[in-house]
Amino acid sequence: MAAFDRDGIVNRLRAECEAGTAIYDALCGSGITAKMAARGGASMVTTHALAYFRMQGLSSMAGYLPICDANALTLELGERSLLNVVKECPVIAGLLCVDPTRDMARFVAKVAAAGYHGVMNCPTVALIDGKFRGDLEETGMGFAREVDVLGHASRLGLFTKAFCTSPDEARAMAEAGVDNVIIHFGNSSGGTIGSKTVMAGDDALHRTASILDALWARHSHLIYTCHGGAIETPEHFERFLSEEPRLHGYVGGSSAERFPIETSVVETTRAFRAVKRTKSR
Repeated sequence: MAAFDRDGIVNRLRAECEAGTAIYDALCGSGITAKMAARGGASMVTTHALAYFRMQGLSSMAGYLPICDANALTLELGERSLLNVVKECPVIAGLLCVDPTRDMARFVAKVAAAGYHGVMNCPTVALIDGKFRGDLEETGMGFAREVDVLGHASRLGLFTKAFCTSPDEARAMAEAGVDNVIIHFGNSSGGTIGSKTVMAGDDALHRTASILDALWARHSHLIYTCHGGAIETPEHFERFLSEEPRLHGYVGGSSAERFPIETSVVETTRAFRAVKRTKSR
């Protein structure tokens, strides 16, 4: 496997942007989707517990329930399913950075030793609000812990990227040394199990502008991408990018694997079922 160190990944992404190509980060929960996304030219492949559940036919939101060890699952996905089949681009591990059962500094080193080229904060408490979010913050399992873990990973020389939903979250991650800020619009719509209510396009543009405006003076050198909400297709993202050209690319989850599979497998199955047998004599 080619070596993708932090500087190499950042330079690779910047070269794509300078060439006029949008970055495409594919969030994949299986070896086959990761392998094909890489062959299709994905800038990077990322995996995490949410992607795993998506590829079991469930909502990726299952990754926010206490039904598995998210970090152990991500480590195993990489070691057994992705790192051995993805050769063309970096592979990034989505970690539950607020995991109170682990020394996350040691775990980040373990993830790197397994062959991952970088880390991100997924699942993230950035998508949690209300009293539950407040309780997490007050008990040491809040967003600041995610900032600490990604800052540590950055100092180790790993590529780092962060889901953020507000200027304050994005600023904290930028100051911790992350390479890529991902503006998250919430769960996706579309397909068989998408959310019925998602962030509208105008609201997504407002969130994007508010974060970019807040960071641009000091952190314009960072890579800025977006994820989720009502963006489901390349055409959707192309229109979104025309409205906010400061963005460098898009992070696909359901659009990277669930939507294509839901469409192609159904169509192929129906085509086989449409074949008619001639009656034997």
